[in-house]
Amino acid sequence: MTRQPASATPLTGTALVKEVCRRIRLARSAWDAHRNRACRRERERALALYATLDAPAKEQVPQVLRVWLRYRSEKYFGPDRTPPGSLRR
Repeated sequence: MTRQPASATPLTGTALVKEVCRRIRLARSAWDAHRNRACRRERERALALYATLDAPAKEQVPQVLRVWLRYRSEKYFGPDRTPPGSLRR
């Protein structure tokens, strides 16, 4: 069950770019605090919103945030990594 935000209208334009940046920053702060589950959740939400942006809007996201999102996505959360919740024995 997903929770709907207070305003159920989809974000567009500048509001969408701001939300993407906010989500990436949340993921970064969770990563720095070693809260991997929260980082993964916010990263997935940020990626989902980022994928909806068109090319000019993607350029409005600061480069440092884009690089962090791509680097963490590929290195630590990519398909070749062990999924969360799996037991290592």
